[in-house]
Amino acid sequence: MRLLVIARLVSVMPALALMSALFACQDQEVRAAGAARSTADDPTTDVRAAADSIVAAFGRQDSVGYFSRFAPEASFVLHTTPRRLNNRADYEAEWQSWKPAGFRVRSCSSSDQRVQVFGDVAIFTHSVRTEVTTRDGDSTLLERETIVFQRRDGRWIAVHEHLSPQPGS
Repeated sequence: MRLLVIARLVSVMPALALMSALFACQDQEVRAAGAARSTADDPTTDVRAAADSIVAAFGRQDSVGYFSRFAPEASFVLHTTPRRLNNRADYEAEWQSWKPAGFRVRSCSSSDQRVQVFGDVAIFTHSVRTEVTTRDGDSTLLERETIVFQRRDGRWIAVHEHLSPQPGS
C-alpha cells in the first residue's frame, strides 16, 4: 500500500511543481499590476520625474532634449522675453536668438517643488536657480516657475511654462 501511495505521489509531483511555478508567475504578475496601478493612482512621482528631466536637460544646455519634453503647441510666458511664445517653435527660435549674445546655461537646479494633479493635468511649481554665461559674464538667476503637464498616451508632457523672477532677487 505504501509503495502504491509513493508511486502515485512521484507521478503527480511534476504536475505539482508546474502548478507551483504557475502560481508563482501569476503572483508576480499581480504584484506588478499593483505597482503599475499605484503609480497611476498617485502620478506625482511621474510628474516630478518629467519635470526633473526638463530641468536636467536645460541645465546641460541640451536644447533638443529640453524641447522634446514639450508638446508642439505648448505656450511659454518668460519674464526675459517681451511677448508670449505661442508654441514650441517660437521658443526654439527665441533660444536661437540668444546665441549671438553668447548665452550658455552652465547649470540649473530645482527646489521647493510641488505637484498638484487634476486628472490628466498636473501643475508643477518650483524655485529655480540657473547659472548662465553671456558675453557680459557669468550670472545667477533666481526664478519661480510653473509647468503645466498633460498626460498623453501614459506620458506626462509639458503644455505650458511660466517663468518669473524670484521676489527680492
